[in-house]
Amino acid sequence: MKPLVLSPRPQRPAPSPPTGLDAARCYQAMAQRDAAWDGLFFTGVSSTGIYCRPVCRVKLPQAKNCLFFETAAQAESQGFRPCLRCRPELAPARRYWSTTDAGEVAAQYVAKQLQSAIQRGGKPPSMVHLAAQLGVSDRHLRRMFQRHWRVSPLQYLQTQRLLQAKQWLHDSPLSVAQVAHASGFGSARRMYAAFAQHYQLSPGQLRPKAAVSPAPAPAPGPQTLASALDLRLHYRPPFQIEALCAFFQARALSGMETWLGDGPLPIWRRSLRWPHGPEEIHGWLQLQWDSKQPCIHLRASPSLLPVLPALVAQVRDCLDLDADPAGIAKVLGGDFPHALGLRLPGGLDGFELAVRAILGQQISVKAARTLGQRLLQALGQSCTTPWPEVNRLFPTPERLACEDSAAIMGSLGVVSQRQKAIQAVARAVLSGQLDLSPQARLEPTLAALMALPGIGPWTAQYLAMRALRWADAWPVQDVALQTALGVRQHPQASQALEAMGQTWRPYRSYALIAAWQRLTTPPTPPTPPDTRP
Repeated sequence: MKPLVLSPRPQRPAPSPPTGLDAARCYQAMAQRDAAWDGLFFTGVSSTGIYCRPVCRVKLPQAKNCLFFETAAQAESQGFRPCLRCRPELAPARRYWSTTDAGEVAAQYVAKQLQSAIQRGGKPPSMVHLAAQLGVSDRHLRRMFQRHWRVSPLQYLQTQRLLQAKQWLHDSPLSVAQVAHASGFGSARRMYAAFAQHYQLSPGQLRPKAAVSPAPAPAPGPQTLASALDLRLHYRPPFQIEALCAFFQARALSGMETWLGDGPLPIWRRSLRWPHGPEEIHGWLQLQWDSKQPCIHLRASPSLLPVLPALVAQVRDCLDLDADPAGIAKVLGGDFPHALGLRLPGGLDGFELAVRAILGQQISVKAARTLGQRLLQALGQSCTTPWPEVNRLFPTPERLACEDSAAIMGSLGVVSQRQKAIQAVARAVLSGQLDLSPQARLEPTLAALMALPGIGPWTAQYLAMRALRWADAWPVQDVALQTALGVRQHPQASQALEAMGQTWRPYRSYALIAAWQRLTTPPTPPTPPDTRP
């Protein structure tokens, strides 16, 4: 079966491919349709003018016609258009990290910020703003970006917008105007012009043939599974599904979330609230791992349609779907042979994570879960979902910041110091002094957390790992970590852990999760994939 192509099919000269990719290895990954390479490179086929993911199911092109690119933006800058079968916009994102070249670090930081903003339906930061954060001029930052990625920041941003719009046009009931807004175009007219210029298509042509007209605003009242929004979220295998789910299951709060199935492919259901302008949206979601493909099926209530792009990005972060298992295993594998496929558990609400982390200070996971359960029942809000057992929402910052909430928490068994810490976090979030989203800057957020009463280094590092998605968190005060790595009886355990952790940078958060796993039965390691290009 031949790929879907757009006429005319130009025979283009072969441009100079970016450095850093081994063409032979990339072609072998294409031939094997190896999902472990998905999103790490894209293949431009000069005979068709199309670029594809390594997992594309079309007939393998001849090697002489293949050019390999690190990013979709590089492929599009050479005149290639995205394949309509494998859909490059569905590839797992890259996790940018480097510890060697300062220019490379800056270029990767800018790419991450631009990509994150577009994925979440937000306004991307300006190069002037990003340059000020990095302490360089915007002209120098643009030059470093161009040198590293071989495209300008504007070209990279435009590709991200086009691919994001392409995904929502194909997979969601968002109207064209909503897609334009969610993808950062600002208006439908600009999106139409961009699609015509880059893809020689109109946005309407990307709608599935069987698709109906965009869904109207959801009506108030109960929302059933029949009206749910359905999406697929892809990841790079291998994936230690049971290990990640066991982490969440051990901390699950009845009434707010539930897990079905004891096998390797469980179903996670939970309630959810989401800020939307001056108000908030209440809804629910269901996550189920696919048994045949490396993807997760997401079902969400139609009430979450206005915030769907941000929700999908948050779910991807929560489950660490954009991790590079092979790259992490290269750093950790010598000391943690079971680390291949390990994922970093996140969360869907940073404030919720902060409250539950405070409740869990210096006590067991089971005891923290008991306190969280009491807090949910006493101060949470009732809600309606398709499942009777999911019927409550976690307490809001407004509710926990109230004066009477301290007395209520005290009656639940929460000690005074933790009451003050929870209320301090709630007030800081309400005032805007504290941002616990994955987009927040690390150092200022750590400083803001540590300035609050009852928040120490352990809590700050834990929240940086789970809420801010910091891959290099290392809470050396953690007793379980000290026990797992055999330094609990050391006279200077924290210093010993700090020195030990240098070996595992920049993935110390994954080393932390792997060390915690040592306290239980270690999982069977998956088969290693091929070496990265």
